Amino acid sequence: MQLPSSATMATVVLSLAILICATEAHNITRILAKHPQFSTFNHYLTTTHLAAEINRRQTITVCAVDNDGMSDLLSKHLSMYAIKNVLSFHVLLDYFDAKKLHQITNGTALAATMFQATGSATGSSGFVNITDLKGGKVGFSPADYDGAPPAKFVKAVEEIPYNISVIQITTILPSAEAEAPTPGPSQMNLTSLMSAHGCKIFAETLLASPAEKTFEDNVDGGLTIFCPGDDAMKKFLPKFKNLTAEGRQSLLEYHGVPIYQSISNLKSNNGDMNTLATDGTKKYAFVVQNDGEDVTLKTKIVTAKITGTLVDELPLAIFSLDKVLLPQELFKPAPTPAPAPSPEADAESPKSPPAPASPADSPADSPADGPVDDAADSLTDSGAVKYNTGASLAAVFSIWFAFKLLM
Repeated sequence: MQLPSSATMATVVLSLAILICATEAHNITRILAKHPQFSTFNHYLTTTHLAAEINRRQTITVCAVDNDGMSDLLSKHLSMYAIKNVLSFHVLLDYFDAKKLHQITNGTALAATMFQATGSATGSSGFVNITDLKGGKVGFSPADYDGAPPAKFVKAVEEIPYNISVIQITTILPSAEAEAPTPGPSQMNLTSLMSAHGCKIFAETLLASPAEKTFEDNVDGGLTIFCPGDDAMKKFLPKFKNLTAEGRQSLLEYHGVPIYQSISNLKSNNGDMNTLATDGTKKYAFVVQNDGEDVTLKTKIVTAKITGTLVDELPLAIFSLDKVLLPQELFKPAPTPAPAPSPEADAESPKSPPAPASPADSPADSPADGPVDDAADSLTDSGAVKYNTGASLAAVFSIWFAFKLLM
């Protein structure tokens, strides 16, 4: 076999390195964790789930603000949803390192932000204006801002050309639109959303259970619901009614995951997933698997397939299923059927003689024609085969040994 050349091996190694870099190019949480002065900014990137969005994007600039600057924002007592909008206004959808900031063509540049990409910003309110100022300074201001730029460039924190640039600016950028009260996910009617999209029976069952509050309490922090369709729930209701009150609540909570999982996340992050029902030794988990575009949730009892998306917008996702998820904590797996004997084994196994129809039909008592014990007969046959095989091998070995002596 011809081995690959050194040039070919080098190409393969380089390709693998590029692939690894492309799949895990940066992690904003790890970058900021090395700089304690940004701990508050980093905390809210994680809490609002913006960190995950930043990590999925490339060619991006994060304008970080230190803990003192963040205290000014937190003193406004904004909702978590509004804080998310404000921080998304500090993520530019372009790459600006220190060198590029000081070499802006015509002295000014308009950059779109992640807030603009959400669709929540109107007009130009989701854009940031970057200006190269006198004395080597660079200013940042909202596109519709009147007056001198309210924030200035401080320093580069980390640069990974042309993937991500993390820079420090002096203060939070003012944005009345980003700070405006916005209906958060907790104000959404979860059961109404499910009822309107083919999961009415599950929604009505949830409304009648304490599990409904568990779902509501987890929305702001991130929630994914897997909602069985009406046909699946209708078939399952008799079994559901036979469960205890605690079992019913656990089964409903088994259909919720306390983090936001988009459909793209589910396709790429296969494996065990805990649920709202998970409680210490009571695992209540299932396995996420994907086959191309199809995503399935597998328990020890059943495998359900995601059939549709009802909602998929941070921090809430609701997906429909073709089956009810059945946890092994509440249901016993079906016994595994014994494998059928192979035709060869069936042909070789000894057959028992038919039982005599009556004493008159029984054969005469004689050593040669007496009744035969099936088990003993089977064991004897088996032993004979082993003995004969061993004797044959011994004979062959003896002949070979004698031949070697004569040589």
